[in-house]
Amino acid sequence: MSVDFHEDEALGKAYDSRLMSRLMHYLAPYKGKVAVAFILILGVSVADIVPPYLTKVAIDNYIIPGKLDALWEVLALYLIALIASFLLRYGQTYLMQWVGQKVMYDLRLEIFTHLQDQSLQYFDRTPVGKLMSRLTNDVDALNEMLSQGFVTILGDMSVLVFIVVLLFILNWQLALITLLSMPLMVAIAFGFQKVMRTSYRATRISLGRINAFLQENISGMTVEQLFNQEQRQFNKFNALNKDYYRANLQGGLAFALFFPLVGLLTSGTTALLVWFGSGQVLSGAIVGGQLVTIGLLVSFFQYTDRAFQPIRDIAEKYNTLQAAMAASERIFMLLDTPPVVVDSPNPKELPGHIVGDIEFRHVNFQYVPDEPVLRDLSFTVEGGSSVAIVGATGAGKTSIISLLNRFYDIQSGQILIDEVDIREVRQTDLREHIGMVLQDPVLFSGTIADNIRLQSDISMAQVQQAAEFVNAAHFIDRLPGGYDYEVKERGANLSVGQRQLLSFARALAHNPDVLLVLDEATSSVDTETEGLIQDALDKLMHGRTSIIIAHRLSTIRNVDKIIVLHKGRLVEQGSHDELLSHQGYYFRLYQLQYKEQERALAR
Repeated sequence: MSVDFHEDEALGKAYDSRLMSRLMHYLAPYKGKVAVAFILILGVSVADIVPPYLTKVAIDNYIIPGKLDALWEVLALYLIALIASFLLRYGQTYLMQWVGQKVMYDLRLEIFTHLQDQSLQYFDRTPVGKLMSRLTNDVDALNEMLSQGFVTILGDMSVLVFIVVLLFILNWQLALITLLSMPLMVAIAFGFQKVMRTSYRATRISLGRINAFLQENISGMTVEQLFNQEQRQFNKFNALNKDYYRANLQGGLAFALFFPLVGLLTSGTTALLVWFGSGQVLSGAIVGGQLVTIGLLVSFFQYTDRAFQPIRDIAEKYNTLQAAMAASERIFMLLDTPPVVVDSPNPKELPGHIVGDIEFRHVNFQYVPDEPVLRDLSFTVEGGSSVAIVGATGAGKTSIISLLNRFYDIQSGQILIDEVDIREVRQTDLREHIGMVLQDPVLFSGTIADNIRLQSDISMAQVQQAAEFVNAAHFIDRLPGGYDYEVKERGANLSVGQRQLLSFARALAHNPDVLLVLDEATSSVDTETEGLIQDALDKLMHGRTSIIIAHRLSTIRNVDKIIVLHKGRLVEQGSHDELLSHQGYYFRLYQLQYKEQERALAR
């Protein structure tokens, strides 16, 4: 199984000033709340260093002298410090969570809007799973950094600075003993993050492979069971699962080693403090003008443990920062991708009602370089007439439909509607005049009425009228709830024919003034449904410019003109009877594709 994992492998830096600068742009609208959160973080840092100092005061001033009756004053201050720490931490956590969610909300909207503006060409070459990952996993990675990692690191750094300053104020000799172990602690933390970087990378790759394998196998379960491939696929999944297990185990072993090492280092530092500090206490040493007391020594024990905690947290948050930087790089890469098909800076306005004259004038088009799809193609379609485009697979039939909708832009030539080049018209304005029914109708989760309506300004009466007009009402009325019947994802609870009739009703409800484009709309339905669709077609095509791409004789025999394509070139055009009488390329297609169907219809 070949899968492209290059994006998941590229983890990037833990901090990238360029990316962080762009991320700060999204925080700008909420800078007031961020400033308040930062002040609260500083308040938390101050509140967290108060309890150890109160412990010193309680031991030296109340417990050792035996003034237990007055100890409640210190205990009250201790409780106030704890409550203040709780309230400040709650406030800054809530604010940063709120800001993080708002930034993610804004970012998701920007990504989705950008995707809507992208040309169809972009989606042809970009897997859907990758785009879903940008909108979900990558955005969530940024949210974790903004709401948790960012706050934790700022808070930890401020706590560490406050503690170090206070330690030196209390006793510079004991402070130096505490700091002696800091370089070793930092070295352990860096070693831990290197191991975790490797583990994290392997975990992402393994998880990506599992997800790709599951998606492929669940969607292809019919084939898997049909060819008795359960055991073979199970063995493949088992191998992928073991890789994922080993990658996670590597990270687990790193955690299992890191925290005991930190604990050992903390205990060792505490032991040094006990050895050196107890000597100062017993000797009545005075350091920096302050007597070394038991309370002072106990407070150093507590401060030492709290000083090591930020280093542990920063080491743990390294992967959060790294994932966020990689996620932001992928998101910005998406946002920096410009659409290929863009509107003219000075677009022309199409009138509310157009005649529908269409002209392809020396059109050349290719999806990829050096592989032409349409070659110097020229033809005209008179407004209100019906035209069928036929040809072998790969002749360029569907490409004509895509170009008319301006899903792609041609390399040379012109496509005109009512003598106006469609590149000079806004894409939305152009598509307001086009009704399109695809071979594979796309339905969305929601009601039958919602799938026909799509636009909120289409009334229920118009929805029902469109359904009756295209013969869809006969099956809708039999569904539980009728037009309120819930359609499952992609219309899974409807037949192909029913989905096709709904797509016809949708096209009619959209009410294209002149142009109706049909793309092999009847090629996947049964004979009875085809009859219903054919009747609807006759009504829909009346008075509209209609371009039909179809293989069935019933949909093209009575059109005004048939255009025959071969390898992207126009080889013949005329009516059905005229082309048959010429006995050219269309005649051969008819012999190969339509004669048997005509005999079947005759029987």
